[in-house]
Amino acid sequence: MRLPDGVALHARPAGLFVRTAAGFKSRITVAAGEKRSDAKSILGVLALGAEGGTTLVLTAEGEDAGLAVAALTACVGAFAE
Repeated sequence: MRLPDGVALHARPAGLFVRTAAGFKSRITVAAGEKRSDAKSILGVLALGAEGGTTLVLTAEGEDAGLAVAALTACVGAFAE
């Protein structure tokens, strides 16, 4: 997925992203370029330094992996609204 233009994963959007990820049992990883992080770690997500237009790659493993990816995709999409 692509982070909407004009939106960076700074404190507020990163917090929303992490809270969404934390609602799932699956192990979720988010990557931006060469950097990877646990999607449930606020410091890790902030350390990605993702700016608007950055491609984010999500991977999830576990019983609710599909739901987790769908929810996080919707969460990122809502940043543009």
